[in-house]
Amino acid sequence: MDLLKRYSEKYGYEHIVTERNSPLTYEEADMLKLADGTSYTVDEPGKEFVLIVLYGTCSVEGEGFSFPKVGVRKSVFDGTAAESVYVGRNKPFTVTAVGGDVKICVCKARAEKDHPAVCTRAKDVAMSTFGKGAYVREVAFTFPETVPADKLYIGEFWVKDGSWASFPPHKHDVDAPPEAFLDEIYYFEFDKPQGFGVQMVYTSDGTIDEAYRVKTGDFVEIPKGYHPFTVAPGYRNYCLWIMAGKRRGLLSVTEEAHKWMTK
Repeated sequence: MDLLKRYSEKYGYEHIVTERNSPLTYEEADMLKLADGTSYTVDEPGKEFVLIVLYGTCSVEGEGFSFPKVGVRKSVFDGTAAESVYVGRNKPFTVTAVGGDVKICVCKARAEKDHPAVCTRAKDVAMSTFGKGAYVREVAFTFPETVPADKLYIGEFWVKDGSWASFPPHKHDVDAPPEAFLDEIYYFEFDKPQGFGVQMVYTSDGTIDEAYRVKTGDFVEIPKGYHPFTVAPGYRNYCLWIMAGKRRGLLSVTEEAHKWMTK
């Protein structure tokens, strides 16, 4: 099963993870890059959207809402969380670059309920440090479950110098508390052009057993199973994690063989 998708940065709108090319149940992901002053309109009925501004600044407008100057970063390594805009289903919207180029990950999922548009500013995003030792990482809950939405739940993490994330290995593919069934997509960037990491996706029964060398612009789909990640020594990694499901939040279980590490 090939769960790797690749994106090369360029101007325009590009569909990356879609209903047709992915095994995921709920979510999709596109990329949008605009030059200063240019605009793009999105109109996909039945879906909710979260626009994650990776770098640059934009305005987002639609019927009944207008969010000017969204985005504060020059790169994903600026030390702050991304700013974002949520747009509910059946609401066409237009994005315009302001003051320079802007790059946005367009996260989306089919929605069953309506929710109001909202802009989440970087100053309001909770930042935390997770893990310890060789699996410590910085985490931002960029679009948390406290913001009303139907299925999307999104965050970011930063890993450096041979450390691990999503470790000890965990999964969220069964809809039974304390676990929930949540699709996930990882999008990666690295602080140097030659930087890379290794993303694994595997299940207990071996139906999925994959490992990918990931570089800047790569996406990995996680339809089920455990999914630990490590960055190569000497490099720093950025990862945007996009989750979607009927129950939103960090609702996961640790792989049994590694639970001793959490005690």
